[in-house]
Amino acid sequence: MKQIQKISASAHYTAVNLGSLSSLSDYSLVHPVNKATIEGKVFLKEATEATASEISFNSLPAHSEQPYFHLHRKNEETYIVLKGFGFFQVDDDCFEIEEGSVIRVAPKGIRGIRNESDEEMIYMVVQSKEHSLEEYTTADGERVPHQAKWG
Repeated sequence: MKQIQKISASAHYTAVNLGSLSSLSDYSLVHPVNKATIEGKVFLKEATEATASEISFNSLPAHSEQPYFHLHRKNEETYIVLKGFGFFQVDDDCFEIEEGSVIRVAPKGIRGIRNESDEEMIYMVVQSKEHSLEEYTTADGERVPHQAKWG
């Protein structure tokens, strides 16, 4: 089983490297509830010490589907398709997806994904508590003078 590589960390950040997205299938994990081994999935919350979201990178082999439909109690999910094409289903609605598709699903939406392409589908999922973004504004940022140290 492939391991996430920590690049650097301090009080204000944690940086990790998953490696090439084409090697996502080298990752596997044991599902915490049903104890099934899931191939091609890696969660980042613990590795990055995130406090507000869970991000996962996922791969589906050609002509396959996530082996279950699911919903959540509190968290919405945003799926971002990075490679491949297929179908996404929420409740009884099924629609085509492809590289660049972004799908937000409310917690109670029953969801599933299928890869119809002849190659591995790669997608990421951002999971966060529904309605937790209390204030969205571009004014939250502040520019500060800082010396760049590239290379």
